[in-house]
Amino acid sequence: MFPAPLLSPRHWPSWTGLAIVRLVAKLPYRASRVLGRALGILTARLPGQRRRVARRNLEVCFPELTDADRARLLHRNLADLGLMLVEFAFAWFGSDRAIARVPCAVTGLEHLETCRRQGRGVLLVGAHFSHLELCARLVSARLPLAGMYRVMDDPVFERAVLRARLHYADAMFAKDELRACVKYLKRGGALWYAPDQDMRGKDAVFAPFFGISAATITATHHLARLSGAVVIPFFHRREAHGGFAIRLEAPLQDFPSRDIVADTARVNAAIERMVRQAPEQYLWVHKRFKTRPSGEAPVY
Repeated sequence: MFPAPLLSPRHWPSWTGLAIVRLVAKLPYRASRVLGRALGILTARLPGQRRRVARRNLEVCFPELTDADRARLLHRNLADLGLMLVEFAFAWFGSDRAIARVPCAVTGLEHLETCRRQGRGVLLVGAHFSHLELCARLVSARLPLAGMYRVMDDPVFERAVLRARLHYADAMFAKDELRACVKYLKRGGALWYAPDQDMRGKDAVFAPFFGISAATITATHHLARLSGAVVIPFFHRREAHGGFAIRLEAPLQDFPSRDIVADTARVNAAIERMVRQAPEQYLWVHKRFKTRPSGEAPVY
């Protein structure tokens, strides 16, 4: 049943924005890329806090680069956000036929098939790249896949996007629904999530990320321990021609262990390896290092 309070005039701006997003999703994929590139020209030039955060992240994570190289990487990264905007729209509301036309090469599915023959669940550990939503849908077209997500603050977009995700995802779990995730994994399901943001929660430890102590949620360790699921790094990259390369790596061996910090460090190392292969496509505008160990100076 449609929730009548969402028709309140205070939600009309959200409905207008949602209508625009749906219109963008109706564009052919190549046309949407042209629009994304145009938006990227604007986002790469806009000043503001997000630019400062991204610049600072690149300074601390790539100290070996020259100032000029980091400036070029920053420009490419901010321009990539324009593509992210249209790809989110395309992922949520694009037709199945349009999604099927997106060039996509997937490797490593044999690792998933092996786990399924063994009756084990799979935890696909990814990262916050700009195209994560579109690649999640591309993979969902090839295998049943559930996802973990953060509930949106805007109720109009939350309702619309959740309904859209459930069109192609096997299930969707809010980030605090760990018990439901464990049950899903125990049934042999495949669950994708990205543990690479500073959530400032109590279930976090400090583990190296680009050589910096980063507060990292421990959910990977706990989900694997409680469900018996296999942990597989899940990497995706946008190619120069506009298609995507998606790779499922070999499962992490002897995971989980009894050392929760060591396990979390292994997850961060896998994500760092992914980021280094396509740094311009990573979400550097997030304050990854906002929580600091006691006595350490702030990064931002």
